[in-house]
Amino acid sequence: MFTGIIQSIGQVTDKKEVSGDLQFKIKTNFTHPETINLGDSIAMDGVCLTVTTIEDDSVTVDVSVETVNKTTVSHWQMGSQLNLEPAMTLEDQLGGHIVSGHVDAVGQCVSRESSARSEVFEFEIPAHLSKYMVTKGSVAINGVSLTVNAVNGNQIAINLVPHTLQHTNLDELKPGSQVNIEVDTIARYVEKMLTPHLNHG
Repeated sequence: MFTGIIQSIGQVTDKKEVSGDLQFKIKTNFTHPETINLGDSIAMDGVCLTVTTIEDDSVTVDVSVETVNKTTVSHWQMGSQLNLEPAMTLEDQLGGHIVSGHVDAVGQCVSRESSARSEVFEFEIPAHLSKYMVTKGSVAINGVSLTVNAVNGNQIAINLVPHTLQHTNLDELKPGSQVNIEVDTIARYVEKMLTPHLNHG
């Protein structure tokens, strides 16, 4: 599990195909890379991946074809900037919201406008995910825990403050950029619990 609070921006330093899957080497830029162990989970742009090798502050991860097809991983190239967050521990503060690292779909940035010192982004998400979006609710975009400012059909508006723009890769986004979307886990459970009652109401 993750919190959606990004700990560093890593870079892709190697990419290759291995038996049909993709393998990436990522320079983590973690403040304490020595705490990362083989087999650990790290969310990379919101995608939960397992560390298979470690070399100094770089890690290697394998990505299956299914994950490549359902996320923005297919766009990762040498030098790509990735939001990184190691899996949370029981001692960590839940500063964001509960994030699983299982991306629901790929969305797209449709607009970006300045608002005082912040930036307001609008994202288009697949229609089937819009039911999970509520004003002041939570969503993870490229692994970043964010608050939904407004919902209009299958578009959501997000206000990004300078700190978030400086410490994540979201400042690279522009209209047309694709992003990984993970809906709030709690919203998914609420739907599951209520659905039987709604169907028989």
